[in-house]
Amino acid sequence: MKLVKTLFSAGIALIASAQAQAQVQSKDKETKKTDTPVKCANLKEGKFLNPNYPEAIWYMTIKDNIQTEYFNSGKDYIKSTVVFLDDCNYKRIVMEKSDKNDPIQLGDVFNSKIVATQDNLLKVAITFEGSQFDVVYVKVK
Repeated sequence: MKLVKTLFSAGIALIASAQAQAQVQSKDKETKKTDTPVKCANLKEGKFLNPNYPEAIWYMTIKDNIQTEYFNSGKDYIKSTVVFLDDCNYKRIVMEKSDKNDPIQLGDVFNSKIVATQDNLLKVAITFEGSQFDVVYVKVK
C-alpha cells in the first residue's frame, strides 16, 4: 500500500511539473507577435505541414493554384483548384481524389480565410457546409 501511495504521489508531481512547463512554453509563444499586416502571400505556393500530425500522416503542397493534400505516406491525396478572391480569402474546389471512400466529394467547396501569420506559421479559418474550423499550417518550403 505504501508503494501505491508513493507511485501516486510521484505521478501527481510529474503531472504538475508537466503542466507548469506547458504554461511556461505557452507564455513564451504568447510573447511573439503575429505579423501585421498578415502575410497572406505565404500560402500561395509551397509545402506545408500541420504541427499536430507527422508528415507521414498529412502534408500539403500548393503550386500553380493547385492544392494537393497527401495522406498515408503520400499514397492517398485530395487535389483541389485554388481560387483567390483577394490576398487573404480563397476557396478551393475538390477536383480529384485517390480514396473513393473518403467522405470529401468531387466538387466540394471549402471557403478559407488566412486570419493570422507568424514567421512560417499560418492560421486559416475554413468554412465547409456551415461549419467553421481553424487550421494551423507550417510552411517548410
